[in-house]
Order: sequence, then structure tokens, then C-alpha cells
Amino acid sequence: MPTYAIGDLQGCHAPLLHLLDKIRFDPAADRLWLVGDLVNRGPDSLAALRTIRDLGDAAISVLGNHDLHLLGLSEGFGRTHKGDTLDDILNAPDRDELLHWLRQQKLAWREDDVLMVHAGVLPDWTTDEVMARAAEAESMLRGADYREFFAQMYGNTPVAWDAALQGTERLRVIINAFTRLRYCTLEGEMEFHHKGAPGTQPAGWLPWFDVPGRRSAATTMIIGHWSTLGLINRGNLIALDTGCVWGGSLTAVRLEDRQVFAVQCPQVRSPAP
Repeated sequence: MPTYAIGDLQGCHAPLLHLLDKIRFDPAADRLWLVGDLVNRGPDSLAALRTIRDLGDAAISVLGNHDLHLLGLSEGFGRTHKGDTLDDILNAPDRDELLHWLRQQKLAWREDDVLMVHAGVLPDWTTDEVMARAAEAESMLRGADYREFFAQMYGNTPVAWDAALQGTERLRVIINAFTRLRYCTLEGEMEFHHKGAPGTQPAGWLPWFDVPGRRSAATTMIIGHWSTLGLINRGNLIALDTGCVWGGSLTAVRLEDRQVFAVQCPQVRSPAP
């Protein structure tokens, strides 16, 4: 039963089908792990979401920031961004079923010594603590009061984890770490503005996975979210956002042997100057 981890789709449905054909994906025998950001910015978010949903148990996806953005907009919270391509989902006849399915997805997925999140984890969290923090936020997203959370989800503060945090602030730190994190300080203070590749960041910030003493370092991490990082396929890190929506590629790694598969993507968005 091969397992293929796939990078950010962002509504690029045709490259997804091309990649599934290239790896000869068989939903009866194989599995897909998707790093989140199934939707937005690409040309066919509705078809991408339907395809992954229809794969049932053969596909596991974690939530990305664009997925949460869709869920927030669907409940009347947040604001539409330039370049959003979510109207096809919001106006679809099966929107309620699709959004309900999306809201049930994980923020973190772990099997044995492999852990998948969309963006990152804070350096002070052990792998067990990562899963506990994910379960807290997933419970809110799936619970009766999920609209109350979406009303307060957006924001950059608090910038660091504190076990004493409660309520919305606690959940916001968890959500921001899992879905937005790239750089942080040695003490785990998060920075959300710089999106460039490592080496271009301001002094004092490190890629979260390079923080010395990171407590989850013994676990292999699978992430997306960071297109300027590109493909990384090394011992304890697999980074899979290879910029499909920007005209890069859509990439899969077969976890059993780390073989890489990729298809070229047409450019549908131009990077901001």
C-alpha cells in the first residue's frame, strides 16, 4: 500500500489529475497525504475539492491557511483577498456538503514517526504535544460553536505559545503555527510577514525546522505552505510546496522509498513584486 504525499494544490485540478495518472494512483490500494491548501488562487478549486473528497479514506488532508480562509468566508468572516478563486465553491449547489467535509479535516496527521502539518510546529512542542494541540483546535472547528471561533480566528497575536493561554488566544496560536508558520526566534516567537527563502530573512529569525533543540526533531515532518523553500527531501523533513499555482510543479513523494514525482504546472498567478 504505497503512500504518496502531495504538495499544495491551490485549486490546480488538472495538474492533480496529471500527477495521479503519473503515479498510477489506485484508490483501492494506494493512499494520498495532502499537505493542505487544497483551494484558492488556482483555476478550479471546486473540482479539486470534490476530487479529494470523493477519494474517501484513500486521501488524508490537513487544513491549510487557504482552506481556513474559505471556511471563514463561508460563514461571513474575514475579507476577500485579491486573487481569491473561491466563488465557484461558495456558489456551488453542494457547497454545504463540501464545506462540512472540509471542516472535519485534520490540522495534524501522524503515523508512526511521520507527522504532516501544513506549515510548521513550534520548537518547544514535542510530537505528542503537537497532536494534543491539534486535537484542541480540531474539536472547536468541528463543534457546535465553530462560527464563534471563525469570528475571532484572524490575527497575528499572541506571537508565542504559553501553556497558560486560554480560549481564542490559545486556539489562534495553535492555528497560526500549523497553517502560517515559516520563521520564528530561538524562543519560538512567530513572524508572519517574511515569505522569502532561508537566507533572506531578517536577523534573529530562523526557519522553524532549523531551530536548535527543536523537540519534534526526531519525527519526520511533511509540510507545504512555503513555495520559495521549494522541494526538500532530507532525513527528517519533506517540504512539498513547489509553487504549482505560480507556474512551478506539483510534487509527490512516495514515503516508502522517498522517490519524487512531479508534473509541470501552467502559471496561473504571478508572484507579487
